[in-house]
Amino acid sequence: MSDFMAGVSPFDTLLDYEQRSLAHVAGLPEQIDAPGLWRGIAFRLGQRRLAASITEVTEILSFPVLTSVPGSKFWLMGVANVRGNLVSVIDVRGFIEGERSTHNEKSRVLVIRQHGSLVGLLVDEILGQRAFVDANLREGEMEADERYRRYIERFYETSGTGYGIFSMAALTRTPEFTQAAI
Repeated sequence: MSDFMAGVSPFDTLLDYEQRSLAHVAGLPEQIDAPGLWRGIAFRLGQRRLAASITEVTEILSFPVLTSVPGSKFWLMGVANVRGNLVSVIDVRGFIEGERSTHNEKSRVLVIRQHGSLVGLLVDEILGQRAFVDANLREGEMEADERYRRYIERFYETSGTGYGIFSMAALTRTPEFTQAAI
């Protein structure tokens, strides 16, 4: 005898199926708690391989059309309209190293939130998502270039390649970062 015929409505039957199905859903890889696992978006700035926390990066864009901002420092490349939101695009290498960088077909813009607004950071290349485990943490290693040292928290090595963990929060807290006017 079917549930419908036993006095259970088709809606209740579907609701029951849904609840039983949800009770047996296996966790997605991102949802599985893995102590000592850190995930980030790997990118390249010059010869440096860096990674930023997935939680700090809102979006990755191809190089957008920019409107220049008169009276701003050279590292503020301009403002982009991204689906109705204004995004200030910053030349990260330019900001840190003091020399204007160029962009090409591999260049991307990492969009982050800064005090409620969106900021785009030009990077030379996106290397994809990477997972790092504590066993691959390179203890005691420091960034050799003092200009980058304040933004790189630690180093990991995976598959023979080292990555500096770049703190977007440290970058946006830098007083000079918020002073783009000449």
